[in-house]
Amino acid sequence: MSQQKLDVNTAALSIVMLVMASLQRITERRQHLPGMAVLYGFSGFGKSTAAAFVANKMRAYYIECKSVWTKKALLENILKVMGITPAHTVTSMLDQVCEQLARSGRPLIIDEMDHIVEKAAVEIVRDIYEGSKAPILLIGEERLPAKLVKWERFHGRIMEWTAAPAADVNDVKVLANFYCPGITIGDDLLSLIHTKAKGSVRRIATNLELIKDEAANQGTTTIGLKQWGKRDLYTGEAPQPRRLS
Repeated sequence: MSQQKLDVNTAALSIVMLVMASLQRITERRQHLPGMAVLYGFSGFGKSTAAAFVANKMRAYYIECKSVWTKKALLENILKVMGITPAHTVTSMLDQVCEQLARSGRPLIIDEMDHIVEKAAVEIVRDIYEGSKAPILLIGEERLPAKLVKWERFHGRIMEWTAAPAADVNDVKVLANFYCPGITIGDDLLSLIHTKAKGSVRRIATNLELIKDEAANQGTTTIGLKQWGKRDLYTGEAPQPRRLS
């Protein structure tokens, strides 16, 4: 789902409500409690989409890390999001980030945190937290909590660990309203999409696009399992190798 096309209906998604609740808890925490939280889950569960939506709603600084980022690149990109010209040294950039977070009172969301872990740059995030005491939400893949265990000083500053939920049937209906406006999709077909997607928001979205195209081909605004027929739905599974005859 494109981050530029998010609308109010997206707020009803389970993952969005979970991200918002997690960020609210660390933002409204008591002063003596740690201020970082981790949201983790499988690829395709809608974590990044939810994070972008919540960042906009709660005025959080949102950053999506890249695999090539170093500590310096992380700080530079956070400052870019903040609209601040980076200083010339890593130390000075760290001070800039901490000062802006402390002064603005705004949360920070760091998505694709696994890349920072793999670059052994975790301690720079702890430095940001210690220097600002700002609420920081870290988002990553299913194994992120296990990866963070080795950094004991960092690990101890996590207030909560939240597993991203698999999309449910209600999420399918919400996404259907978003992707297929003006088209009525039968509950039987929505249920099949849910089964085939195995909790993945990304797979649900892909299937809804297929259904919208098929409805257009049939010239109908109502489509259920009968109209869909025996067509395949997208499961994300790689095709089996072909055999030479």
